[in-house]
Amino acid sequence: MAEILGVFAAVLSSALGGTSIGATRYLVGSIDPLAIGSFRFGIGFLLLLPLALLRADHWPKREDWAAAVGLGILFFALFPILFNASLIFTTAPRGALALSTLSLLSLVIGAALGAEALTWRKSVGVVIATFGVAVALLSDLTSAPSGAWRGDLLMTAAALCMALYGIWSKPLIRRSSSIAFTTISMAAGAACLILLSCVRGSFAPVANFGAPQWLAALYLGGFGAALTFHLWAFALERTTPTRVAISVTVNPITASLVGAWLLNEPLRWNLAAGIVAVFAGIWISTTTGRRDRPGGASASHQT
Repeated sequence: MAEILGVFAAVLSSALGGTSIGATRYLVGSIDPLAIGSFRFGIGFLLLLPLALLRADHWPKREDWAAAVGLGILFFALFPILFNASLIFTTAPRGALALSTLSLLSLVIGAALGAEALTWRKSVGVVIATFGVAVALLSDLTSAPSGAWRGDLLMTAAALCMALYGIWSKPLIRRSSSIAFTTISMAAGAACLILLSCVRGSFAPVANFGAPQWLAALYLGGFGAALTFHLWAFALERTTPTRVAISVTVNPITASLVGAWLLNEPLRWNLAAGIVAVFAGIWISTTTGRRDRPGGASASHQT
């Protein structure tokens, strides 16, 4: 049951993340990536802190604080800088596809570090889900600005940060709680971004913000940070990093569906085919085959 809850939380987190791409693309024309990250994770921290205090959650032990802060800087400072900067050079669909390499990176790095077994079901599921993203975005991937490869590369680097966070934070989250650990990590990342933003004068354009910009910033903080990454940590607490990471393939699917709903964009055959492939890949990688069940030939290798 815990495994199912973890996978469901990861999928919901990634679905919310898909909607955050639109808000980020909107704000990137008004303020730089540092300021966007500062708003997103600064507001997210302010929302998570009272919740963690009211719940009286277990905070990370003293010996885990350095790791929690370091991972917070990796995930909530370096990741958003790379993520937001990538969308300056490339399109949202291409960025979403590059971010979907997270599941493949988590699978390979997790196996290399001995954090997670490399099984055929996870491998096949990751490949199918990533292929589904490419199919869903087929009509949008061909149109890209000059030098879009720079944005694609930056987004892949962001995915690497996310993969390492997922693998290294899992044992720390289990020793405390998902909300408390996320609160500390997000505070570290937000403090780093705010300091850099102040040094660079990144907050200067905020004086010209109107209601739409503030609503986008508040959405990123509330839904794109506090809720999204609490669900992500909740999922890591209950299932493997690869099974959490593969949920990122839902991200561009959600973004496309929101576009169809709000902007009356047509739902093409490739989006429907991509949705089927993505969920088929998630199902394959998050379920256990007959040979992988306890007592089966490969039971000793299953994580």
